[in-house]
Amino acid sequence: MAAKIRKGDKVVVLTGRDKGRTGEVFQVMRDESRALVRGVNIVKRHQRQTPTQDGGIISKEAPIHLSNLAIADPRDGKPTRIGFKILPEGKKVRVAKRSGAEIDG
Repeated sequence: MAAKIRKGDKVVVLTGRDKGRTGEVFQVMRDESRALVRGVNIVKRHQRQTPTQDGGIISKEAPIHLSNLAIADPRDGKPTRIGFKILPEGKKVRVAKRSGAEIDG
């Protein structure tokens, strides 16, 4: 099945403690159905000191399930579902169901 959420997409969180926040996807874990979104689902981790990096408490993004994310509509930034359309030249593009705007291409 074609990928509906990809690296570089602007997404909106639909549920959870970060509901309503937006961010950019910087990694997608297809086999786990999860994604890492910049600035969303921040957790604190205790990290041991190594020769290359300092120890201490660091903040980083935790994976969030793809079902809790929706693409932000390119026109107004609100959450939208995704459809697919094949252009006359044969290219397949993602389309926002909310406004009909093309998401890539």
